[in-house]
Amino acid sequence: MCSVLSVKAKLALSANDLARLLLTIERYNQACNFIAQYGFENSIRGKYDLHHALYHKVREQFKLSSQMAVRAFARTSSAMKVNRSVCPHFSPHASIDYDQRILSLNKRTGDISILALNGRIKCPIQVGPAGKDRLAHGQRKGGAKLQYRNGALFLCFAVEIADAPLQVSSGVLGVDMGEVNLAVDSDGHIYSGLHVRNAQKRLLRLKSALQSTGTHNAKRHLRKLKSKEQRFRTDTNHVVSKRLVANAFDTRRAIALEDLYGIREACNRKTVNKHQRRYLNSWAFYQLGFFIRYKAQLKGVTVQLIDPAYTSQVCPKCGHVDSQNRTSQSKFECVECGLAGLADHVAAINIAARAVVTQPIAGMIEPNTSILSIQASPGR
Repeated sequence: MCSVLSVKAKLALSANDLARLLLTIERYNQACNFIAQYGFENSIRGKYDLHHALYHKVREQFKLSSQMAVRAFARTSSAMKVNRSVCPHFSPHASIDYDQRILSLNKRTGDISILALNGRIKCPIQVGPAGKDRLAHGQRKGGAKLQYRNGALFLCFAVEIADAPLQVSSGVLGVDMGEVNLAVDSDGHIYSGLHVRNAQKRLLRLKSALQSTGTHNAKRHLRKLKSKEQRFRTDTNHVVSKRLVANAFDTRRAIALEDLYGIREACNRKTVNKHQRRYLNSWAFYQLGFFIRYKAQLKGVTVQLIDPAYTSQVCPKCGHVDSQNRTSQSKFECVECGLAGLADHVAAINIAARAVVTQPIAGMIEPNTSILSIQASPGR
């Protein structure tokens, strides 16, 4: 099996080349807006119909190459099919699509050749350690997106990497994910969320103050905070998932996770106060589980999803189930046999025990393949 992962590379451009590519992005998005307006007014959404109606006009008016015009028709057609009642609008610096005909990557030298309005531009790319490893061991798949962020240009493309053979599991590592502790495994290792909670509190206070101000600079600051919060969340989930998978791989064990799909909707339906909902909805439980699954697949570690019902209320010693066993958010004490401990650790032990009963034959058990697809992962 193979996994398709993403790589984000920064283009090391001169000021002149940066200006050329920015002009290309602006012209491309102007062409997309022109195509979208024509298609919306004439009820034409298919890329081939739009192509036959506007191809020569788009090339002449916006000075796009033939293949770049083809990509513009495809991008616009896809956007028009999302909501047929609204004409899509593309911002001046929205990302643009490149394929193998107008973009090439030299893996040996780390340089790219990318098409602009008035010819090709050759430049080196800057990639992090994880991206370099993926480029070295994987095969680039499909096209790429050119994005403009904070005064720099980035290329995002997919790389196909072969998964490691499934290792024979000698046990199961149960993992309980939560709000106070991001994850606790059945070995008792705690991945605390205290620093996450403190960072969230600071960001929420700052965002509330900026929203009350409502000035242009305040709104600009809010946009920066959103990007900062997303990067912090993703980085933290990467660190936790990497350590959990490394632990399972080194001890030759499978991983059992809670199936938390739909947890936000369930919490919002129940009597959870506004303060708690804010924190539950601001952390990416699914993202953490997703990172664990794709990293495990690359390592050959089996992953199983377990029904989380009553995992924190069942005594792993005597099997007694009672809501009174959970004396507080952090404490567990069985009313039947007196077993006491950290509630999240008890839940992780129960998750591991349930997985042992129904050990999967394949690499992963996925209740919804479309949701848990490993394709185009944003991870490291």
